[in-house]
Amino acid sequence: MISALIIAKNEKNNIGPCLDSLQGFADEAVVVVDSSSTDETEQIARSKGARVFVKDWPGFGAAKAWGLEQTAGDFVLWIDADERMTPELADEIREMVKGHSVISAVAFPRKAFFLGRWIKHCGWYPGYVTRFFKKEKAKFDERQVHEKLVIDGPVVKAREALLHYTDPDLAHYFVKFNRYTQLAAEQMLLSGCRFRASDVIWKPPFIFIKMYLVKLGFLDGMEGFILCILSSYYAFVKSIKLWELQRQKAVRTGTRETGSEKGS
Repeated sequence: MISALIIAKNEKNNIGPCLDSLQGFADEAVVVVDSSSTDETEQIARSKGARVFVKDWPGFGAAKAWGLEQTAGDFVLWIDADERMTPELADEIREMVKGHSVISAVAFPRKAFFLGRWIKHCGWYPGYVTRFFKKEKAKFDERQVHEKLVIDGPVVKAREALLHYTDPDLAHYFVKFNRYTQLAAEQMLLSGCRFRASDVIWKPPFIFIKMYLVKLGFLDGMEGFILCILSSYYAFVKSIKLWELQRQKAVRTGTRETGSEKGS
């Protein structure tokens, strides 16, 4: 039996098409955990036949772990609201489940649609993501952002791609950008990471060079150039937010952050 899980908040433009792409794939109603949306996400999901649970936001990993408990299938597909299953990928997954009795999980290549263009380079494609798994063989980690599945057993790679409609415009990108960099910095602080000047001096240009030249991002046109610039800027902002959090912590605790401010 196959189940599907979506975590969503204010995804009225995406939740309908996402659920439509899952028609006929899951053996039970798709589980949607709605993190107290203020738009029509909940209503649209219910109208599409999903089982909707409305909960306050506990963090990405915790939300997915809770949602996983609501599924009944032996196998579970975790998909984001801005992603789409294709008929070809659905067929491939079913065949893989039939042909691999010891399979623990399946990783998909993911093709991203960024600012109106499919990104084929920049290190984004194939960009394998593990999204289909045997329930008893997987668990979500507790990271606040960019959470991952911890898989016990073999992970098989699929040929067909999962489609990701990531950012239709820059306004949408920067709303996510601010939220994700903040969550990433908070996670780094909790994990004991320390700000280093090299993270803002050398890492951002290194990321741009790697994505734009080594990973052939220049072949993705202006959209590829913008993506590479923004990705390097993401690393810069995440690091300076960590620096800021460390300073704020030092003020609260009355301690002096010595090593964190060197070179800043």
